[in-house]
Amino acid sequence: MRPQRWLRGAKRPLLAQFAVGTIDQALMAVLPVRHNALRMLALSGKTFIVDEAHAYDPYMQTLLGRLLTWLGAYGVPVVLLSATLPGWVSDRLVKEYLRGCGHRMGNRKGARSAEPTLSGRTFPVPYPGWLYVDGASARSTAISARRRDEQASARSMELAVQVEPVSREAGGRVRQRQDVIEQLLEPVGSGEGGTALVVCNTVADAQATYLRLRDRFDRRAHHEGETVQLLHARFPADVREARTLDVTAGLGRSGPRPVRRIVVATQVVEQSLDLDADIVISDLAPMSLLLQRAGRCWRHQQHWTRNGYPDGRGRPAWADAPRLVVLDPIASTGRVPVQWGEVYSEHLLTTTSRTLSSLTSGTIAIPGQVQELVEAVHADSAEFQWDTPGSREERAWTAHKGKETAERSMAGLRAVPRPSGVAELHNLHHLPGEEDEWELSTRLGADSARVLCTYAHPDGRVTLDPEGTHPLPEVADGQGRLPVALVRAVMRRTLPVRADWLTGGDAESMAPPGAWADHPLLGDLRVLRHPLHAGIPQAVALGDHTLRLDADLGLVRNEPDTRRQGAAAGRSMR
Repeated sequence: MRPQRWLRGAKRPLLAQFAVGTIDQALMAVLPVRHNALRMLALSGKTFIVDEAHAYDPYMQTLLGRLLTWLGAYGVPVVLLSATLPGWVSDRLVKEYLRGCGHRMGNRKGARSAEPTLSGRTFPVPYPGWLYVDGASARSTAISARRRDEQASARSMELAVQVEPVSREAGGRVRQRQDVIEQLLEPVGSGEGGTALVVCNTVADAQATYLRLRDRFDRRAHHEGETVQLLHARFPADVREARTLDVTAGLGRSGPRPVRRIVVATQVVEQSLDLDADIVISDLAPMSLLLQRAGRCWRHQQHWTRNGYPDGRGRPAWADAPRLVVLDPIASTGRVPVQWGEVYSEHLLTTTSRTLSSLTSGTIAIPGQVQELVEAVHADSAEFQWDTPGSREERAWTAHKGKETAERSMAGLRAVPRPSGVAELHNLHHLPGEEDEWELSTRLGADSARVLCTYAHPDGRVTLDPEGTHPLPEVADGQGRLPVALVRAVMRRTLPVRADWLTGGDAESMAPPGAWADHPLLGDLRVLRHPLHAGIPQAVALGDHTLRLDADLGLVRNEPDTRRQGAAAGRSMR
């Protein structure tokens, strides 16, 4: 079944003239997996465009740099798009591409002194603007200062930044996080209306925040329609798609605008979604991501000022300026909440908190101060420069730099050699590593599994819905294959979870039906069978925790009390 698995796999679409996919599909070309040369062939005749280039950790940045080296060797034009990419990262990526084009990083033993090198050269990218680097000559051309000023002026905005020290525990002198959010949203939920976006760092926090706000504004106020919405990645694919469309319809560029709408979400709204809210409330995050979240505040103001609001209404009176509210637990406790697990580096969070507190004007000039603030937090500083050696801040910095170095080293060990070190295709496969791409991840520490939630009825039936109207397709058709429509129906009900969440369960009970075993998509699924009691789905026990797919909350870990998930929820799957 190997040939059939390959032909139906995720590689074939890359060979199309135009292909759209995740960065993972491209990064597989520089990992020692089967058919990596095919992926490189698929990319070699195209223009390679990477959106949101800032959204990658050091491990992925290193793999991206290795891919750019190969694309430079093939002469493939590359376009990198980002609004918050640190200067040292963009410089490194440009140099990796030029390295593939044949330019040397420094003087080589025996090389002629007249040969040009990239040693000492930098390629700063102006923001807002663009930088073009010619692969053959390594000459760079940037947007003119006049044109850059014109672009900045046309899209300028003074973003009011309000930092709220919060506590995650009730009582004490510092206000609880949920109380602060409710107070901030009172004008939206119960007053004049408007739109608000609340961005949480974990799915557990988003679920708990949504429950609190829904109870206050949807159930008590009795407004017509839905006031509070929840969006994160732990919904089945079809439900997430429908919720995303609903959110973008209410907060998008075209109308009609809802009278009142509060969207509670995770990091899924940081990129790609074109949203415009009257106010953005966010958990503390690294500066580059905070600025991405802030980009969802008054995003279409210039468009609406020019063309008028789609439904004839303007912003509510309380929204007199674009405002980002940052819920900062470090400002009150000096520590990162344990509930956040390993979501973000403590050093980046601490530095962001300190940088925000130094904003004397309480505003950020967009886009004028964006690059300055990104560099203040994310610059590649070589040494710890603060005056408190041995402090918690220094330990956080040391841990951050050590983790970055380890991730880059791991990526360097796993990636295939640069083109100059490869003499034949044999060199791309016989390397330390795995042979099958589903065993080697493009995201370090992000091993995940795809789960299908089903419902076990008392009469023994297993269905895709608790009502029992859609049976689990277990029987192949006369040709020994599952109909395509059924495969699509199943895959649209799946969702990603951390693989270690399933380690406490019975592997046999989570195995897919036997007819799926050799199917390239269905064969690797894990099936959670929710027992039904009086028609109500019950949680599935997996070791020391439970999982339950809730129609309103998505997949909930550690039922029945969502609000006690805490540290056990660990890192969000976005």
